[in-house]
Amino acid sequence: MYKSQNTLSKIVDFTGIGLHSGEKVKISLIPTATDTGINFKINNTLILASWQNAVVSQLCTRLKFGENAISTIEHLMAAISGLGITNLIIKINSNEVPILDGSSKEFVDEIRNAGIIEQKKKQKILKILRKVEYKDQEKFIRISPSKKNNLSIDYTIDYKDQFIKKQNLKYTHSEANFLKIYKSRTFCLHDDLERIFSMGLAKGGSLDNAIVVSGNKILNQGGLRYNNEFVRHKTLDCIGDLYLAGYQIWGDLVTYQGGHELNLRLLREILADKKNYKIVDQNT
Repeated sequence: MYKSQNTLSKIVDFTGIGLHSGEKVKISLIPTATDTGINFKINNTLILASWQNAVVSQLCTRLKFGENAISTIEHLMAAISGLGITNLIIKINSNEVPILDGSSKEFVDEIRNAGIIEQKKKQKILKILRKVEYKDQEKFIRISPSKKNNLSIDYTIDYKDQFIKKQNLKYTHSEANFLKIYKSRTFCLHDDLERIFSMGLAKGGSLDNAIVVSGNKILNQGGLRYNNEFVRHKTLDCIGDLYLAGYQIWGDLVTYQGGHELNLRLLREILADKKNYKIVDQNT
């Protein structure tokens, strides 16, 4: 999986609105050379897509560097990780990545249509060497060494509501498996909307870019794309957040009621101690 570094064959553009800002935004994915990583470019400033620039934010993953910040990067980062892209500049003219349909679908489809170029250097991997865990009351996330040299995710959500209820997904990260979850959309409970709006968020939200659950039904016409779309989307978010390590990860991850904050805190715990991991070539 993902043996070589990769970039795009040409520039790919997207336009849309920010889920939380409601602002119109354009982004351009620009091919770059080996060993440059994934960088966002805003106001002529490059921001490395790294856990070191990530901040805990409400309902999304956010990068901040100096006076510049970019929010809601997770679905794009998931697409980039799922397709094995290692080198890219993401030029953006606003402070939030467009939400599009609320999943990674449009990002993935357009990137695959444009084509991905295999580069002439090996891709490096962050290999977990010992168990690392972060807990927040009943919520937890932990990662342990992988015997199979891959990333596995065992994700459980438990909303205790009438519709979502408890869902679990066991996922092994690869392009083929990612294409089984990449169309899963972000979601919220109708009862939470007033609180979300009062925080100044979801100004660009609609039934075209989010699933809204009300009681024992969803308000979106057309229903769900998968019968367990909710846990698939949470797994997609996790994949995007984990790519802020700067590398694909080899480890066995288990999480219960996780989310963006726990994902980021796990990365911080891992990378705070070099005994937790080592950087290896993909074929090690």
